[in-house]
Amino acid sequence: MNGPQTLINNPELLRQLSDSELQATLLEGVSRTFALTIPQLPGELYPAVANAYLLCRIVDTIEDEISLSPAQKKYFCSAFIDIVKTGNNAEIFSAELAPLLSEQTIPAEHSLIHLVPRVIAITRSLDAPQIEALACCVETMANGMPVYQALDLHAGLKTMKDMDDYCYYVAGCVGEMLAKLFCHYSPEIAAHREELLKLSVSFGQGLQMTNILKDIWDDAKRGVCWLPQDIFTETGFNLAELTPTTNNEQFRLGLSHLVAIAHGHLQNALTYTQLLPSHETGIRNFCLWALGMAVLTLKKIKANLNFNESNQVKISRNSVKATIVATKLTVRSNMLLSLLFNLTSRNLKSPNWHYSPISHTGQ
Repeated sequence: MNGPQTLINNPELLRQLSDSELQATLLEGVSRTFALTIPQLPGELYPAVANAYLLCRIVDTIEDEISLSPAQKKYFCSAFIDIVKTGNNAEIFSAELAPLLSEQTIPAEHSLIHLVPRVIAITRSLDAPQIEALACCVETMANGMPVYQALDLHAGLKTMKDMDDYCYYVAGCVGEMLAKLFCHYSPEIAAHREELLKLSVSFGQGLQMTNILKDIWDDAKRGVCWLPQDIFTETGFNLAELTPTTNNEQFRLGLSHLVAIAHGHLQNALTYTQLLPSHETGIRNFCLWALGMAVLTLKKIKANLNFNESNQVKISRNSVKATIVATKLTVRSNMLLSLLFNLTSRNLKSPNWHYSPISHTGQ
């Protein structure tokens, strides 16, 4: 256990790794979920998708860093957009940002910031369309996220449209980028490019909404709420009154409505996956594992709407293993995938309540 942890804490040791080993080690340090799913992709896709996730994580690190002022965050985000686009000044960026990171930022992210020049060198080694897809995503994310840093979020977002927009900046644009990378990899996939790009935004939103719902109470402890007030106005609850001790039936009803909306986005995620060629089992599994884990998380939330901390609705390792086994068995069959999805998610809808999401036109 000590070996990998010592490695992730030591940028000098990490620099000695090959590009593929470096990206795999950094991924393991910053996200076990993506360290599990990204290796399922075909070998030709792995370097670009692993690199893309690390670039997004650098933006996240800037946004989450408590020691940085809003002006500093804007400065570093803007600088990083230029670095990804041009490949220039990565060393200066790394040298400026690394000393400013606090102890609240995890060691793997400290190492990631120290290694920005190496990560960017890998970015620049990719094909031009891949670099363009990554740069477009980083620009969208790095320009969009600071907008929300400036808001007072103790009483939530005003409308579902605001939540849609937020989810687009942090996850929908990542979905678009992945769709572009998949299309670049395969002319067969590119035949469905426009439909995939549209569905990819919804796919990202479904995953992000699931995370937001799971983390409601962790966020509430920090005085932050990402839920939309208009959904709760319908049920008679004011999000300004939300505290870690809230126990309110109107709130739970609003929560169940958001679960239903997230379910609709995950239905689109299934459609997206079913558009991919059945023989591309690696890409399908990459999508299905994320989709399956989101469905199981929503199921736990729906079955326990009075939960008051994220651990109560976190899925177990056995559930993750079951998701992997079930999707591997059904990965090539659209009919079986639909059956599996419908069986596992049948309780997530709100039968007597309907919501029509406003479609977000991506880039």
